Amino acid sequence: MLNCIDNSGAALVECVQVLKMKRAAKVGDRIVVVVQKQRNLGAELTGSAAAAQKVRRGDISHAVVVRTKKKYGRPDGSFVRFDDNACVLINKAGDPMGTRLNGAVAQELRGKQWSKILSLAPTYI
Repeated sequence: MLNCIDNSGAALVECVQVLKMKRAAKVGDRIVVVVQKQRNLGAELTGSAAAAQKVRRGDISHAVVVRTKKKYGRPDGSFVRFDDNACVLINKAGDPMGTRLNGAVAQELRGKQWSKILSLAPTYI
């Protein structure tokens, strides 16, 4: 289970497959996810708020892993570990579904050509 940190409408997603790999997903990997829990936008969804919900519970989508609890090493010898596992939902072309990200992302995304996600993130570590 991963937290979804964008404003696409998903709050919690489950990874069902890591694309092009036969191992656990790392930061920057593209995965296939199923939306388990929707983000709560209030008691009543009006026209514009309902349109902002791009995904529903049970939808299958692609995502990019942006934070992991498993610590990993960097070339300078330091180790990085986050408090949770998090992802950002993307479409088939690789563009983020949401327009805003909540929370920090790993700077390893730059080396894996996910600069659009880095540009939306408030901070990267």
